[in-house]
Amino acid sequence: MTPLATAAAAPPTGGGMTTLLLLAVPFLVLLYLMFSQRRRARAVSEAQAALQVGDEVMAAAGIFGTVVGVEDDVVRLQVAEGVVLRVARRAVIPPGTDASGRVSRTPRDEGPGATA
Repeated sequence: MTPLATAAAAPPTGGGMTTLLLLAVPFLVLLYLMFSQRRRARAVSEAQAALQVGDEVMAAAGIFGTVVGVEDDVVRLQVAEGVVLRVARRAVIPPGTDASGRVSRTPRDEGPGATA
C-alpha cells in the first residue's frame, strides 16, 4: 500500500469532539428548561398553599378577587360586594406572581391614576 492510500483510508481526527458537542448542547439546554420549569411550578405551588384570607388574587379565568375563605382544595373569592365565587385552589394565581411564577403587576397598578 502506498502512503497516499494509507492517508486516504485513515479516519478524520477531531470529529468525535464536534459530534459530542452537537449532542451535548441541546441536551444541556433541555435540562436547564426542565429544572427552571420545576422551580417555577414549586414556587407557585408553595404560594397557593400559603393563601390567606384577605389576599388579592387572580383566578385562572382572569377574575380578580379577594380571598374570603380557604378550605382544603377550594378558595372562596369575593369579586364584588355580595358576590362570592368558589374556585379550585389550583386555579388561583397567588398575589404578586403570574402564571410563570414571576412577580407581576396587578391591574390596580395600571390605569389613569397610576404613577410610574
